[in-house]
Formats: sequence, C-alpha cells, structure tokens
Amino acid sequence: MARLLSVNVGLPRDIEWNGRTVHTGSWKLPVQGRCVARRLGLDGDGQGDLGGHGGEQRAVLAYQVDSYRHWQTFLNRKEFGFGQFSENFTIDGLPDREVCIGDVYKIGHAIFEVTQPRVTCYRLGIRMGEPRMAALLTSSGRPGFYLRVLQEGDVGAGDEIIKLRGAKEQMSVEEINALLYSPAHPRDRLERALCIDALSPGWRTSFNSLLGSIEAGATSGNAGLAAAAASNAVAPGFRQLAVVAIQRESADVLSFVFEATDGLPLQQARPGQYVVLRLKQGAEDPPFFRSYSLSAAPSTGRYRISVKVEPNGAAGTYLGDRVRVGDTLDVSAPRGDFVLKEGVNSVVLLSAGIGVTPVLSMLDALAAAGSTRQVLWIHAARDGKHHPFGAESRRLLNMLEHGRGYVCYSAPAAGDRIGDDFDDAGRVSKVALEKIGLPVDADVYLCGPTSFMHDMKRTLEGMGVPNSRLHMERFGGVESLNPGITGKSVRAPHLPVSEVAEGQLVSFARSGIAAHWNALSCQSILELAEACDVPVRWSCRTGICHNCESGLVLGTVAYAPEPLDKPANGNVLICCARPVGDVVVDL
Repeated sequence: MARLLSVNVGLPRDIEWNGRTVHTGSWKLPVQGRCVARRLGLDGDGQGDLGGHGGEQRAVLAYQVDSYRHWQTFLNRKEFGFGQFSENFTIDGLPDREVCIGDVYKIGHAIFEVTQPRVTCYRLGIRMGEPRMAALLTSSGRPGFYLRVLQEGDVGAGDEIIKLRGAKEQMSVEEINALLYSPAHPRDRLERALCIDALSPGWRTSFNSLLGSIEAGATSGNAGLAAAAASNAVAPGFRQLAVVAIQRESADVLSFVFEATDGLPLQQARPGQYVVLRLKQGAEDPPFFRSYSLSAAPSTGRYRISVKVEPNGAAGTYLGDRVRVGDTLDVSAPRGDFVLKEGVNSVVLLSAGIGVTPVLSMLDALAAAGSTRQVLWIHAARDGKHHPFGAESRRLLNMLEHGRGYVCYSAPAAGDRIGDDFDDAGRVSKVALEKIGLPVDADVYLCGPTSFMHDMKRTLEGMGVPNSRLHMERFGGVESLNPGITGKSVRAPHLPVSEVAEGQLVSFARSGIAAHWNALSCQSILELAEACDVPVRWSCRTGICHNCESGLVLGTVAYAPEPLDKPANGNVLICCARPVGDVVVDL
C-alpha cells in the first residue's frame, strides 16, 4: 500500500544566486500534524513564480522516496530530508512509470487527480546545489507529478494513499514526460494523450502544437516547447543581393530594394518578418550585423527594407552614406515570429516612428490578397516631415473593403493639414483609441520605440485586449523571460565588463553587440548575453525547456550538456551552447 511519508510546505523567499536575487518557493519543510489541501494548494504553502508553478492544475507536487534513493546514489550525497526536491508530498510507492495521468487517489480526507508531470526549472538546481538538476530530473524518467484537488480535506504523514479509479487511457507520467521532452513524438501517442480529460491545459497545448507541426511536415525542432521558434526557423548564412533602388521615404528614412544577383528566387517572407544585414566598414574591419524589417509585401523577386538614419547610428550612416544602387550586400533569409496570422477577425496595425515597417508589410499583404477583414491602421509620428509611407499606407487602405486609418502627429508643423496629412494632434492614448473605436476582440500588431510599446501594451490590456491577441515586435530583441529574478534593472546592451581582445566573436544581431568568447567567465552563450545585458529568455538553463531557443544567423555551436531534443534546424539553445568559431545569434 502506498503511503504519504511527509507533507511539506514553504512560502516564497528571496535568495542570492550568482549575484542576483531570486524569489522562489523551492524550500519546503515538513509539517508537524495535519494540513488542509485546498483547491489552489496546501495551507501554508506558496510559489514564487505562479506562471510556472501552482494554480488549480498544479496544486500539489508529489515525489517518491524511491527517487530520493536514486539521486543519493547518483549524486553521491548523504540522506536527504523530506522536501529536498521542493515537493509537497513525499510518498512511498506510486512510481512515475506506473502512475497515469488521470488516476484519482484518496489521501486522508482529500481526493486528488494526477494532471501532469513535474516541469523543472533552474531553481531546483539552486535548491540541490547541482546546476544540471533540471536536465537530470527530466531525462531520468523520474520527474514526479502534480495533483489537482478534487475534494478538499486534511492530510498528514502516515496516511494511506488509496487509488479510487484509474485513468481510461493508461499513459504513465514517465511516458507523458518523454512524449514532450524526448526527440520521439509519435503521432498516435500524441493523439492518445490528447484524449486524456485530466491532462492539464498547458500540456494539452504543447501536444496540439506538436501534432500541428507533424501535420505541417516539420522535420526538426520541438513545437511543443517552442512553437514560434520552431515554425519560423531558417537556415543560417547570407546571400549576396544587389541594391536596385534607394528611395527617400521621409526626412530620416531611406528604403533599399534588393534583388538576387544569380537570378534565382528569393526565399518567401511572411508579412512582418525581417532580414539581417552583414556590413563591413573596411576590408580589414570585422563585420557588424543589423536587423531590418521587410517593409513591403512578401515577394520572391525583391526585398525592401526601410532604415532610419540617425546621427550616431553606425549602420544607418553606413547605408545612407556609402551604399549606392548597383552595390551588393550580404542579406540573410527572412526570419522572426512577429507575423500576420491568418483568420477572419479584425486586425489593428499600431505603430510609431520606424516601427511602421513590419506592420506596413502586413497592410501590403492584406491589400494584395483583397482581404475582407476589418483593418484599422494607427500610426504615430512627430510631423509630416518625419512621417514615412503616408501616401503609400493611404493607398493600401483604399484597396481594402473594410480598411480605415488614423494618424497622430505629436508636434505637427504649420504646413501639416489635419484631415489630409494626419487625423489628430498629440500622442496615441487610451482616449484616442476609444475615440477611434478600437475593437478589443481584434488581433493587435504593435511595433515602435520601447517606451511606446510599454505604454501601449499597458493601455491595451486595460481596455480588455487579451494577451493572446496582442502581438509585439521589439527591434532591440526578445521580451525578456527571467523567472524569479527580482530587482533587475533594465540596461541597454553593452560590451561585457571583462571583455577580452581575442577568441571566437559572438555577435548579437538585434542588439548590435559583438563580444569575444571568454570560456573562463562564461559557460554558455546565454551567460555571455547576460554579461552584455542583451535581452534573453530562459527557464531551465540546461537545454530542456527551449525557452531560450533563438535563431542562429551564422556559424556553428557545440552543446554541454547535450539537449534532450535538439532545436529546429537553424536555431540554437543558447543556455547550453558554446561557439565553434565566430557565430551570429538572432538576439
């Protein structure tokens, strides 16, 4: 008979880790006496990161004493105290290879249902003093599992664990865990897993994404862990393209039009994607890299980028002063997951300044397709002199059956005509959006300066636009994901304090930073990015979760540790990757 050996709880605390402060509920201690299990967890328990832990589907975490013994031997450790693996229930029996998702158990006066395997992040590595712990736990087939509380009640050490009913599909925790994290994702097993009513919504979404990638013919990557990164991966490398036209769009914006030099078609972009340019100041200078959104409808015949030329901008100045029609430049294939989604619901294209470029590509694509969707174009500029694509956007809107536009000038000049050149003076605000009649059920595509993006995101959320319909493009890189890290100030990307003068050159294309690899101070490309304050996303830091999956624009990498499932071809898991020669990463 399985038995509950210990009930463990703990509230979140701040701990110091690698010079940073982490807010975590990983430290659990045994309860003396009985404890009430409620719908959202045990009395006296809490989680530091509610995005990854806790909630109704993950109310209670169970781990087996047999796995304790395994890790004591594997890690050559002495006996662990209960709660060592951050679990709420330390149990004797119920191994992961036998317990199935959907099994229902009575413990004490409460009833529980198994919902998913444990998802492990870097914080267990801190708790265990073993940075590899997330990868070790997941790959071992001993993850443990989460329970949902079907009937609230008190529980205590010594209670028998009584199985009330077994799951219909009989897929074990071990099998479900491997189905997501290992390289094997058999279609029939995915379909069977999706028949389990008790399976948590997060895992259901992952398996649906994997199934969709199989149906789409994907041959690499794990769409269940990194759907956008896997579906938008492209091969590394550059292609020489000729500049066939240069057009001035406003006082500080130039467009460059490229065509292939070999007569072969260009790779088709998706509306909203961008390309990376490899530029060199001189023959002896190292190259530098910049990303630019494609600003016209996707085409296999030509690409158009539009560049804001700023006084101190190295790339814009180089392009504006030195590049002429007939020159050739190294251009990557289109990449990025800020793309126009298919559907019939309304579309809002909201931009400021040079952030107009990716949404203009979307508008162009909608017009070219003769879309019947409701399309609202909102753009903010300083004045008419600094308003690129004004006439072009009006022409495209006129081609749409249900297209309308609204342009705000923050400082209109005397010659700017309201009603012709712009619609309102001032900045885009909640009042302006309500006056325009922004549909809150629309897909909103947002791009512009960082402060504009931050303000608009907060405003749109306040107006009821759900996060699932709010899509944002950040020219400076990804939206950071550093779970549990508190008090981190946002700094502009920069060279690392301990910059070395030689070694492999790691270039972060979207941030405009290139730093030499220093194996003594950095164990991964992720750690180098962090030393440069380049925006990054991560959770496990051991090649498991794929949150860090990024585009590999150029070069090759080696992994340590090896990820359980490789990223999509053309991508890299920066948390466990090291450069082999010079590399360019899409961050």
